[in-house]
Formats: sequence, C-alpha cells, structure tokens
Amino acid sequence: MNIALMAHDSKKELMVHFCVAYCGILSRHSLCATGTTGRLVSEATGLTINSFLSGPQGGDQQIASRVQCDEIDLLLMFRDPINAKPGEPNDMNLLRLCDVHNVPVATNIATAEALIHALDRGDLDWREYVRGSGNMIF
Repeated sequence: MNIALMAHDSKKELMVHFCVAYCGILSRHSLCATGTTGRLVSEATGLTINSFLSGPQGGDQQIASRVQCDEIDLLLMFRDPINAKPGEPNDMNLLRLCDVHNVPVATNIATAEALIHALDRGDLDWREYVRGSGNMIF
C-alpha cells in the first residue's frame, strides 16, 4: 500500500510519535510525505520515505496529483483545526480528491489509529483490487 503523510506545523511532533509507535506496520508499506514531515519521521524512525517539497512549496499538491493518479491508498494528514492556515484551500482540495478516488483519510490521531489497525488487519486490501479501475467491486 502507498501511504502519504502530512502534518501541519503544530501536529508534526504528534505525527512523529504516531509513526514511531506504528513503525512496524508502516515499514511494510511504501511511504511518501511532504518535505519537513517526511524528514522528521524518517530521522525518528529510520523508515524510507519519498519526501516531496514542503507543503507551502507545493508538496501538498504533489501528493494531490498522486491521489488523482490512484497512486495513494491511504492519507494520514494531521490537521490543526484551531489555527487557520494559508494553505487551507489546498487541504480542502486534497480531501475532496480523496473522496472522489475513495482514498481513506485520517485528519486526526483517533482516526489514524483506527485506519492503521484496519491496514494491519488487511481491511484496506480492497484498494489493491480497484486501483486504477475507478470501480468498486463488492
């Protein structure tokens, strides 16, 4: 599975701690991230992460383009719901694209925990079967 990691500045430390806690699960998957988040997680965990530009420099748009091409299976995007960010429209566009392409998304630690356990159990394996087809098969 291809997992994308993103975190607002105030949530980067939380993302690092989350990835340290679930390093064993994450190590079995392909990871990408926006620049600073990717660097911090990689330094803390030793995980191999394909880091894009930082969010403000277009890293969020690079991840969005991968979502559009069905190259992302899970997005962990820890958002700061209190402090508005200049990149908020980009966040909303990325969430919309995830809805369009049926990409599971966690915007907070509670949902991330649920999704990482679902990933570990194989509950998200359906992504492998529908990737690129655009059709849900049940």
